[in-house]
This record gives sequence, C-alpha cells and structure tokens, in this order.
Amino acid sequence: MRRVRTDRKEIYLTFDDGPIPELTPWVLDTLKAHGAQATFFCIGSNIQKHPEIFTRIKAEGHGIGNHTFSHLKGWDTERFAYLRDTLRCQQLTGTGLFRPPYGRITMGQARAIARRFKLVFWDVLSEDFDVRLEPQQCLNNVLYRAKRGSIVVLHDNLLSEERMRYVLPRTLEHFAREGYHFPVLPGGTTA
Repeated sequence: MRRVRTDRKEIYLTFDDGPIPELTPWVLDTLKAHGAQATFFCIGSNIQKHPEIFTRIKAEGHGIGNHTFSHLKGWDTERFAYLRDTLRCQQLTGTGLFRPPYGRITMGQARAIARRFKLVFWDVLSEDFDVRLEPQQCLNNVLYRAKRGSIVVLHDNLLSEERMRYVLPRTLEHFAREGYHFPVLPGGTTA
C-alpha cells in the first residue's frame, strides 16, 4: 500500500524508528494538540528500551506498525534472519502492518512478509532524515505532494529531529486549515 483510497479529506501521518524519549513524547503532544492521529512504525529494540512510551502511543489511540526489531537493511540480510527479526518485533507490536526499514526489501522477503502483514510504503516522503536539507524543504516536500489518501513518512529519531520538529506542526496546521483529518492507517490498531 502506498496510498489509501478515500473520498474524504484524510492524510495518513506515519512515523518510523521510535519510540525514543527525546522525541516521541513531543510528537504525541503535538498530535494531541491538533486532534490528530498517526501510525507509528516502531523498532522492537526501542519498544523494549522504552515500553512506557509505546504504551502511551497505544493508549492515545494511535496506530502501530512493525519496523523490524533491529532496523535491518533487507537487501543486506539473509531472508530467514530478516523474517526472524520481523517476528521478534511482532511479539511486541501485535500489528497487521509492516514497513521495511529504508523502504527496501527483497522479493523473497516481501512475499514471505505479505503472508502475515500488509506492506506499507508511502507516496510522500518528507526526507527529514537528510541532514543536507533545510527544514523548509522537508516541509515543502509534504505540502506540495500530499493529497487525499496520502501516506506521509516522518521520523521520530534523533537524526531527523530538527527537521521533523519544524515539519510536523506546520503540516498539521496547513492541512487542518484545508479541512483535512489525520486518521490511523487501516489495520494499524492493536488489541
């Protein structure tokens, strides 16, 4: 899935790599202040380190996705090792959604993972991870490309912090003025 088919004014914000104490609570506070939901593609090792933040994500009604336990590069990892790492994360997330780290995965890995998960990619990449970009360029990447049903990728990691802190509130304000809502991705809720 790269977009959600919808006739409604909805944009799906997604966050990769957390949860981390330096940034994820700020993301949650910002979303709450704007009445927005998002889907968090969590790394299993970060969930283990910061279970209280993961619990807060779920308690506040946000969606959860599996982003592997160790943030493995699919194209550099043998298929069964990749699947084991994904299933290890799944024990913590219990979700039906999976996003491969770096957005890359081998065909064999994808086929195996698609038996258990909905693979989620995106149609709007903020590029907040690119330290060469100014925060305004990352914001422009979102504002000029997002439309109904768009899946937008942001990162709650330290590398992206400066750019993401700039992009998130301005994205929420801009699209809220245009009448958009920010729901959880279908399949992102957990029991």
